[in-house]
Order: sequence, then C-alpha cells, then structure tokens
Amino acid sequence: MGIFRKKKKSRRKYEPDYRRYDAISDRKRAESRQTFRRTVAAVFFAFLFLMPTVLTFTNSFMTSSEISANYGSIFATNTSGGKVYVSETVNLKFIPDMVTFSQYATVLFKSPEYLMKFWNSVIYVVPIVVFQLLVASLASFGFARYRGKVKQLIFFLYIILMLMPYQVTLVPNFMVLSRLGIIGTRWAIWLPGIFSPFAVYMLTKYMRRIPYSLYEAASIDGAGEWQIFSSICMPICKGGLASIAILIFIDYWNMVEQPLILLDNEEMYPLSVFLSRINAQEISLAFAVAVIYMVLPMLFFLYGEEYLVEGILYQGGVKE
Repeated sequence: MGIFRKKKKSRRKYEPDYRRYDAISDRKRAESRQTFRRTVAAVFFAFLFLMPTVLTFTNSFMTSSEISANYGSIFATNTSGGKVYVSETVNLKFIPDMVTFSQYATVLFKSPEYLMKFWNSVIYVVPIVVFQLLVASLASFGFARYRGKVKQLIFFLYIILMLMPYQVTLVPNFMVLSRLGIIGTRWAIWLPGIFSPFAVYMLTKYMRRIPYSLYEAASIDGAGEWQIFSSICMPICKGGLASIAILIFIDYWNMVEQPLILLDNEEMYPLSVFLSRINAQEISLAFAVAVIYMVLPMLFFLYGEEYLVEGILYQGGVKE
C-alpha cells in the first residue's frame, strides 16, 4: 500500500514569490516617478519657451497707456537720447486690463508702411525658397547620381561655404554684386539666397540614402535621366524638400544683415529690419507688428511639421 500512496505536494511550490512582486512594484513606482519628473521638466521648459510668444500676443491687445506703465522704464532715455539704467521693476502682465484692437487698426489701416515691409519680406523670401530648392534639386541629383573625384571636390567646397557664417562672405558678395551693378535692388538679396549651398548639402545627403539599385532598374527599363529625376528621385525626396523649405523660409524671414548692407533704400527693407527701428513712442505698435510678423512662419511651420520631422528622421524609406 505504501507504493500506491500519493505524495503530498509541496506547498512551497505554489506559494507566491512576494519578493518578486515587490521588485516589480518598486520598478513601476520608480518608472512612474521618473515619468512624472520628466513631464514636469518638459512643461517647465515649454512654458519658458512659449512665454515670450504668449506675452507678445496678449500684450498686443493692451492700450498704449497700460503698455507704457508696464514696460515704459525699459525704453526710457536720458536728455542726450541714450538709454538709462532701469531702476524700476518691469511688470510682466499676461492679461490686459482692457482689450483693445487699436494697435492692429493702426498697423493694418492707418500706417501702411508696416504692411509694405511685411510684403517686402514675402517678396524676398518666397522666390528664394522656390528657386533655391529648384537649383538644389538639380545640383543634388548630380552629386548623388554620379560619383567622381571632381564632384567630391566641388561638394567639399560646398561644405566649406556652408560652414562659413554669412558675415564672413558678406564682403565678397558685396563686391561681386557691386560689379554686377545690382546693389540696392531686390536681386542683391535674391541671387545670394538662391545659390546658397545649404539646400544643396542637405538634399545631397538625403538623395544619397536612396538605393542605387532603383536608378539601375529605371535605366534598364528605358527611363532617361529626367524621368529618373522627376518620377523616382523627387517623389522620394518630398519630405526632405518640405523640411529644407521650412528651414530656408525661417532663416531668410529673419534676415537682418543682408538688407542693411545690400540695400540703400529704406522703403525696400523687410519687416525684420523695420521691427528693430520702432521708437519708444510706438511701443504698443511693436507688439501688434510682432504678432503679424510671427503669423506666417508659425502657419508655415505648423502645416509642415510632419514633413520636417520626416525629413530629419528619414533613413532611406525604400528597401532594396
């Protein structure tokens, strides 16, 4: 009978491992605390970055007297016209006491020079973005499609020019444009912008991620170079073109040195230059003009945000 006696099952085998559960719960609590700290840090830095924009937008609806009472000490001048030491506390106010649209009415209807400067910015930036992308697309296709020592040397020169700040190349640009006789015209802004090496470098790196077998397959099927460029390369580079367009637009929308050096007529200045010249008697208009100045870049960025991220994170979306 002892042979057929059932063995008692060990209870320890079925007892839960409380130490394991405690370790898992501790890890989850640590992860939740870490997530909370990261969220708080992200919200804090987001508030710091967004505060100037929100402050500009809300202050654009304040009256002139309220703005002068809050920020007048910053723009105070002495008898000789120089700046004075700010001894008073500046009041950063987000909610106006009385909402008014008088600043926008002045900017949009009573002072046409502000709108003229805004459209000057558009006239300068849009052709630069369009034609720089056109030139960069053709040049980048040549650099990515064909390899050789001469092309590598030319591309290396593009990199050197791109690494140089614009202030370094401003004097040679001025000399060349002066020889061409276009100083003081819009071409003095357009030509250096259209042939900037930045878009060529970025788009070449983007195109070189396209598998070379696609080019070979298209050539075997009888496609010409223009068909390969327009039907294969450009559709794949759509995200890269959009992201580069956003970066070019923001860069030239905020340009200051080029108009100051290359233009001799203040009526041709863009709004980016004109904003810095608003005097102390027009502090209230500065906020309204700044809001109008920010609308177009913000809409451009928000509309192309997905393309910008796609262009930065692209790692070659076509598998061989």
